[in-house]
Amino acid sequence: MFAHSPLPTPHFPFSAEDHLHMARALRLAERGLYTTTPNPRVGCVIVKDGEVVGEGWHEKAGEPHAEVHALRAAGEKARGATAYVSLEPCSHHGRTPPCANALIDAGVRRVVAAMRDPNPQVSGNGLELLTLAGVTVQVGLLESEARELNVGFIARMTRGRPWLRLKTASSLDGKTALLDGASKWITGEAARADVQRWRARACAILTGVGTVRADDPQMNVRGLDVPRQPLKVIVDSRLATSPTAKILVGGALIVCAEADPARRAALEAAGAEILEMPNAVGRVGLSALMLELARRGINEVHGEAGATLNGALLEAGLVDEWLAYFAPLVLGHEARGLFKLPALADMAGRRGFDLMDATKVGADLRLRLRPV
Repeated sequence: MFAHSPLPTPHFPFSAEDHLHMARALRLAERGLYTTTPNPRVGCVIVKDGEVVGEGWHEKAGEPHAEVHALRAAGEKARGATAYVSLEPCSHHGRTPPCANALIDAGVRRVVAAMRDPNPQVSGNGLELLTLAGVTVQVGLLESEARELNVGFIARMTRGRPWLRLKTASSLDGKTALLDGASKWITGEAARADVQRWRARACAILTGVGTVRADDPQMNVRGLDVPRQPLKVIVDSRLATSPTAKILVGGALIVCAEADPARRAALEAAGAEILEMPNAVGRVGLSALMLELARRGINEVHGEAGATLNGALLEAGLVDEWLAYFAPLVLGHEARGLFKLPALADMAGRRGFDLMDATKVGADLRLRLRPV
């Protein structure tokens, strides 16, 4: 599309006013944190003569995009105005018309986008459409903040698999449960409430059959007013999940390597979807599972599992982010650990992480880390 026209390039510096309005667009986009999947979270602010005349955010897939809401609020005041958008306006017909055309038709004079659309099939097309229509286009304002807001959507669009965020809760010595499996509660109430917010922003919650059998968890979002629950995904090579497991309430996807017909029928009767996805050694193919979740429109996966699945995900290079909650206590060397991994031959095989932030949550500490 528009292959022979030059793409707009970033223009710097942006003014203090530009920063102010884009920051507002990003805050608006955050209002869709729990609701927009599989679409990105997008906010838009329309400004004319220094006055905000319209603003909006994308609330839900299939409903109007942020630019449309903002244009409706602005009305005729949009003519000659500047639109600040946290993501490049779309240029294609999906369930809604192209936002780039809506901005052009409204007479917007200038568009400032935080970042380009990460979809390689459409990236730059909306900006180019605006440029060809005579609209001044600038890109790159608060881009890092915009990318963080849609890290899962970007991952799915650019590499074909979701962003996997792994959550653990442990003692200071890295233990998740006593030797007999007792783990309630290592972290405090504030940390557990914080986890609910991370669950809510995810499109899917991933766990293993060991956790399901040991704890019988619900693995849903509680304590928050959310319009939808994430898809629950269980890695269960031999279909050992009980048909009466709490996690199956409301439905779940169970991914196995081999489906015994009787067990499959019982689990399907309990509301589960069964997906056979074996790898070469007769376990669940985790990389293939991530590709399948992306195919289903899953942007962010929130993992809460035991040491075996945690270790397998880390060893497969599938962990993009680690939320590590540490309680100020010690459980001892015989308690259960965080990751089951092969012994290292030397220190060269160690796995490093970048510390993104450290936050005190109640009496506990939350570290947010990403693999080096």
